[in-house]
Amino acid sequence: MDHPRPLRVGIVGFGWMGEAHARAYARLRHHYPDAPLVPQLVAVADPADSRVAQAASAYGFKAAYADWRGLVARDDLDLVSVTGPNFVHREVAVAVAESGRHLWLEKPAGRDLAETRQIGAAVHAAGVQSAVGFNYRNAPAVERARRLIADGRLGRIEHVTIRLLADYAAHPDAGLTWRFARAAAGSGVLGDLVSHGVDLAQYLVGDLIALVADRATFLESRPRVGATADRSAAVSGGERGRVENEDYVAALLRFAGGARGVLESSRVAVGEQCRYGVEVHGERGALAWDFRRMGELQVALDQDYVDAAYTTHLVRPGDGELAAFQPGAGVAMGYDDLKVVELHRLVRSIATGEPVGATIDDAVRAAELVEAMINSAEHGTWVSTAPPG
Repeated sequence: MDHPRPLRVGIVGFGWMGEAHARAYARLRHHYPDAPLVPQLVAVADPADSRVAQAASAYGFKAAYADWRGLVARDDLDLVSVTGPNFVHREVAVAVAESGRHLWLEKPAGRDLAETRQIGAAVHAAGVQSAVGFNYRNAPAVERARRLIADGRLGRIEHVTIRLLADYAAHPDAGLTWRFARAAAGSGVLGDLVSHGVDLAQYLVGDLIALVADRATFLESRPRVGATADRSAAVSGGERGRVENEDYVAALLRFAGGARGVLESSRVAVGEQCRYGVEVHGERGALAWDFRRMGELQVALDQDYVDAAYTTHLVRPGDGELAAFQPGAGVAMGYDDLKVVELHRLVRSIATGEPVGATIDDAVRAAELVEAMINSAEHGTWVSTAPPG
């Protein structure tokens, strides 16, 4: 048996998502003992002293930087995770690719389509491998749903519903962090959640070819706070500033195969936490999945057209990557496990030179669809989104 090669890793940005990446690196060979590369946590960069101290003490990083440029300048890294705020993604990701390192990038890849395309161009010019954090497609139930659709078990797909509802910005006095500023974040819920939704829709059903969208900002001002404040914490008193991007988006979708779709997403939905899901109806059957019950797929298959009932399929070994984490049906996976799956696909890409999983090209496609929604909402018209070629 060949000995696995080391994969020397740096992480830029060590908030919640940076830690999720660090945990995935640490756990990769727990779940995939035959992985051809062994991650080694070498360096971390974050401007907050408390975060780099946590990275060193909890994860064993050997070097820490306040400025990401020091990390990228090192000559002992093979792969860099970029998990900072949206406004650093393009600059850091392009620098990582141009330095010849592989790239694991959280979404939205850039603040807009132009930035995302710049990252994609840098990745392709350098010939490095990439992964982008469209983690919901990695859920075993989603993988099973994709197989059922591809195998024709639902018949011709007729209509699709995608909802991504959250309450992280629902408090009217939550502070005006960078997420609400167009220059720092780009879009609002479009980049945060809708990018996941359009990726999931295309992963399951196929190319989106046209859409019409509406958007709204319901909470138009918020108290000014420091740039790194908790995005959901309420702030009492003080000057208020204008929210510059959208809280809510709704869209009608058309797919290449003739299916129609509805997408709805909100970051201010009181009563909703991580309600991320999809429903797919075909001429002979239907299925539904909700992230909050990640290990369950609702299916209505092999019944009559009328009075068909849903049953619950508990994912089991053979559905997606469940067998790498749990021994049988009914034993739950979690969010962090999806990041381990994501990393495993990137490691396979690096080892073989052939892309596996969601890449920067998927991020560019999602950014194209987000921009189409922006244009549609501004002009009140249908927009063609057929992919080139």
